[in-house]
Amino acid sequence: MKNINIKLFCLVALLALGSCKKDFLEQSNPDAVAISKSFKTENDVLLAVNGCYSLLRSGNTIGEGSDLWTDQRADDTGTNDNQSNAGEPFGFNNFSLIPTNSYLYTHWSAMYAVIANCNIVLSNIDKVTFAKPETKQKYKAEAEFIRALIYFHMVREWGDVPLVTQQFSNPDEVAASTKRDPQAAVYAQIVTDLKDAASSPLPATQATGTIGRISLAAVNTLLGQVYLTMATTLDAANKTTNLNSALTSLTAAYNAKTFGKLKDIPYTDVFDVTKKSACPELIWQIVNIQGDPVYSSGIAASSQAKGETINSLKTSGGAGYNVTHDLVNDYEANDPRGAFSIKFANDATVKDWFVTKFRDASSGAGTNGYGGNDWILMRYADVILMLAEVNMYLGNNAAAIQYLDMVRDRAGMPTYAVSSQDPAYSSKYPTLKLAILHERRVELAFEHHRLFDLLRTFTTDELVAYFHAKNQADFGSALLTNFTTKDRFFPIPFNETKLNPTKMYQNPGY
Repeated sequence: MKNINIKLFCLVALLALGSCKKDFLEQSNPDAVAISKSFKTENDVLLAVNGCYSLLRSGNTIGEGSDLWTDQRADDTGTNDNQSNAGEPFGFNNFSLIPTNSYLYTHWSAMYAVIANCNIVLSNIDKVTFAKPETKQKYKAEAEFIRALIYFHMVREWGDVPLVTQQFSNPDEVAASTKRDPQAAVYAQIVTDLKDAASSPLPATQATGTIGRISLAAVNTLLGQVYLTMATTLDAANKTTNLNSALTSLTAAYNAKTFGKLKDIPYTDVFDVTKKSACPELIWQIVNIQGDPVYSSGIAASSQAKGETINSLKTSGGAGYNVTHDLVNDYEANDPRGAFSIKFANDATVKDWFVTKFRDASSGAGTNGYGGNDWILMRYADVILMLAEVNMYLGNNAAAIQYLDMVRDRAGMPTYAVSSQDPAYSSKYPTLKLAILHERRVELAFEHHRLFDLLRTFTTDELVAYFHAKNQADFGSALLTNFTTKDRFFPIPFNETKLNPTKMYQNPGY
C-alpha cells in the first residue's frame, strides 16, 4: 500500500482510542484539545485519514478476521469441531448471543472507534490550509466513505444505533448522543456521506500507487448496495425510488471497469497473491504485506486443516476454517468455484471440509504463514450480481438474467435458462430471486457477504422459516432451532444499555 503507510497509525487515532472509557465514544477534554491542535498541515490530515483506513484491518471491525459477525452468523461457516463448541464465540454460530457477550462489545467498540476517528478528521480538516482544494476534497471524501461504510455495517447488524457525526468536546455532548437513532436517520446520513464522496475528485478506479485507497467505483458500489438494502428492508413506499437509485449507482460502478468481459478474468486470478495488484476485477481491498509479521495476512494459514498443505507452509493442528455441509451441498456439480474454494480434510483427527479459497503456500509467506493475501472488500462479480438483483426487483428479468449469466459463464456453468430446465436446480432455486441468492453464495463464499445477503433477501419471518427448513445434520453442533425473530439483529451490548436503559433500549428477544 504505497499511499497508505500502514505501519504508521496517526496521532489522532491513538489519542482517540486511548481516551475511550466505558462509553462508546467518550473522550476527556484535555485529549480533545490535543487532538484539535495536532491538525496543522496537509500531512497531518493525510496521517489522520490513514489512521482511519488502518483501523479497518482489524478483525474486530471489517478485516479478514471479522467472520464471527458475518459468515459464522449465517449458514456458510461454523464450528463443527468439538473444541470450538463452547464459550462466547460459539454464541454467534449457535444463535445464542446474550447482551453480555464480550466479543460483541469489542466489535461494537471497535466500530465506533473507526467512526470517532473519521469524525475527528471531518471536524478538524477545515483548520488546515491546502495547496490544492481537490486534495482536501479527496481526504474529506475518504473519511466520509469510511464512516458511511461502518455505519452501514452497524445499522444492518443492530438496527437503530447512536448516530454521531462530530468530535466530542465535553461530557454533555457525549450524554446527548448516548441514544439509539432510527434506522432511517442512519441510512440518510450514510447516503449523504456517500453522495458527497461521489461528487469529489477521487480517481475513477484503483491505480498503481493507490491500491487500498477508495475510488469513485468503490463509492458507487457502496452507494448502490445501500440503496438496494434500503429498498428491500425499509418502507415499501420508497422501494422503487431506491431501486432506481441503486441501478444508477451500480451502473456507474460497472461502467468504470477497465476490462471487457468478466469471463476474461479467471476466477482463480482474483485470489492469486502474485496478481493482486493488477487484477482488474478488484475494486477495493485491504493490502497486506507478505512476510511481514505484523502486516501480513493470516487467513491462508488459519483456514488450513490439520494434515493439509494447500493453503500455507505453516503446519496446522486444528480443523481450520470450517465449512457447513449446507454450503458444500449448495455447490452445483462440476462448479470449479467449489473445487477451488473448499476441500475435505482427511486427517485421522480432522475429517471435514475447510476453506481453501485464500492461499499462500509460497516461500515468501514461509512456515510462519505470513501470507500476502489482500482482503477483498469489493469486486466486480459482486456489482454484477447486485445489478441482477436490482433488475429482478424492478421487473426487468431479461436484464437480470443477462447479469446472472455473466457470472455463471465465467465459472463455466450453464446459463440460467439451461439450468432452469434441470429438475435438481429448479427444485432448489424455483425463482430468479433464489437463483441470484444462490449465485452470490457460491461466487462470494467466505468474503463476508452472506449474512447481509440473507437479511436483504428475506423478511424476518421468511428468514426464520428459511433457517428452520435446513437440515440440522449439516450444521454440526450449532442448533438451527435457536434461530428466531430476535436473530434479525444482534443484541445491544449490556455495557451500552446500562448507560441509558431508556434511550439505549434493547432489541426485542434479548
